[in-house]
Amino acid sequence: MIDCSTEMTNFHADEVRLPEAERAEMRDRRAANQKRLKSGLAKEDKPAPKRFVKQGSYAMHTMVQHPEKDYDIDDGAMFAKADLVGPRGGDMAALDAREMVREALDDGSFKTPPVTKTNCVRVLYDAGYHVDVPVYREFQDAAGKTCIELAGAEWRRSDPTELNTWFNDTVIAKSPDAVEGRQMRRVVCLLKAFARSRKTWNLPSGLIQSVLVDEQYIKRDGRDDEALYDAMKAIHARLLVRLQVHNPVDCTEELTKGVDDPKARELRDRLQWAVDRLWPVKAGTCTKNEALRRWNEVFNTEYFGKYLTEDKAEQSAQKVATAVAVAAPTAPRSWSR
Repeated sequence: MIDCSTEMTNFHADEVRLPEAERAEMRDRRAANQKRLKSGLAKEDKPAPKRFVKQGSYAMHTMVQHPEKDYDIDDGAMFAKADLVGPRGGDMAALDAREMVREALDDGSFKTPPVTKTNCVRVLYDAGYHVDVPVYREFQDAAGKTCIELAGAEWRRSDPTELNTWFNDTVIAKSPDAVEGRQMRRVVCLLKAFARSRKTWNLPSGLIQSVLVDEQYIKRDGRDDEALYDAMKAIHARLLVRLQVHNPVDCTEELTKGVDDPKARELRDRLQWAVDRLWPVKAGTCTKNEALRRWNEVFNTEYFGKYLTEDKAEQSAQKVATAVAVAAPTAPRSWSR
């Protein structure tokens, strides 16, 4: 494969990985949100959360840059089940728990008030990103085992820490390095950057993309470009066989929507296009300059263009074209009497 590893590493660092300044800003927003929630609950004499659980791409360190800062920060609020009591003394309903959190967060300071979603409460910021606050309850079952449930349409078993642990452990186990977040994580981020490269594309969530990378990733020490291409090709082949993707820590939960999930189908088709465009790069049948241009096309960027060099073959072809043009006879002048 034409070696564009240095350029790909730089692309990830400059254009894909979330800058520390933006990550710090999100940490500040997350902390302020937690403080706001605890204050709002205390004001209404409601139970306080036992703790907060960061999750999703924020916890997995797979957030990627977005031109409009459309970032999703997931920060779960964990309550003791015994504290969530309904109006008649029974268990608080899942919707009531989410409404309790929404009301506590709505202190009047937001231009757009927080909204109750099916699986969380969403707080929107003018900067473009939002904080999702899933609501959980924790209790001990009859055997003394700790159980966690999410306030969705109904209360259902869901431990937000399991996915974080699965992903971080998998990245460590499979990656050939221990720098810059490790290679498997970088491949996930690069795939997500590809998925976000066109506004008109409607592709699966970052979690689904992460699961697919986990299934198909092959380490390529020092070659992020090759690891990404191989993952894209393997994921495409996998989706040709089956579009469904399941939760890696709970195989009973399907993350996609049925056997013909439209987002998974579109990802398959977009990957087919990308693999086709990159095939000469993989096969080594093009110049380095052409390889860089094809990576530009795949990511819909101009970033790789700054690494273009004076290609001798291209330069020779240009000289020949110029010589032919100079030697060509000029068109006869048209004389009028």
